[in-house]
Amino acid sequence: MTLYWEEEIETLPRVGLESIQLTRLKNLVKRVYKTVAPYREKMDAAGVKPEDIQSLADLAKLPFTVKEDLRDNYPFGLFTVPMDQVLRVHASSGTTGKPTVVGYTKKDLKTWSGLMARALTCAGATSKDMIHNAYGYGLFTGGLGA
Repeated sequence: MTLYWEEEIETLPRVGLESIQLTRLKNLVKRVYKTVAPYREKMDAAGVKPEDIQSLADLAKLPFTVKEDLRDNYPFGLFTVPMDQVLRVHASSGTTGKPTVVGYTKKDLKTWSGLMARALTCAGATSKDMIHNAYGYGLFTGGLGA
């Protein structure tokens, strides 16, 4: 039985994992600050610039995104890529207000697939197993990776 989906990543020493996390966090904050005006405004109001993120502990400096931010910038105002790079759009039902919209790029979908494969492998699934996804949802991102 295979224990790992991506053994090199899943068995990294803590320092290696934190190095990858910090690099990705810095890149994300720079991209969001550069491309999404509402996030840039929130960061400026909090007194945070991308170059202020120098450690994982600096994550605490970043302002939260709350449901109202999603509603105020509905539907696509918080996307960091042009719409021609968005391959899939999922949304909540909007029962408590405007739907929450999530856009996925090709890279996002590949990452999501990998995360689900990692979780299933960790649970003991192999290529010989059959999985029946019996949830009756449409384009709703319910955390199931379907």
